[in-house]
Amino acid sequence: MAAKWEYATVPVLVHATQQILNNWGQDGWELVNTIVMPDGNLVAYFKRPLAS
Repeated sequence: MAAKWEYATVPVLVHATQQILNNWGQDGWELVNTIVMPDGNLVAYFKRPLAS
């Protein structure tokens, strides 16, 4: 059976990047990608296994 995932899209404050990513990681989220928006803001995409 294929794994099922849930996803989160999170704005990231550049001055607190490590703290934000660590907090999400401690909650079981895996960073999948980051994107810099045209306005310079950073957005992080996370996934974690869906609780069954």
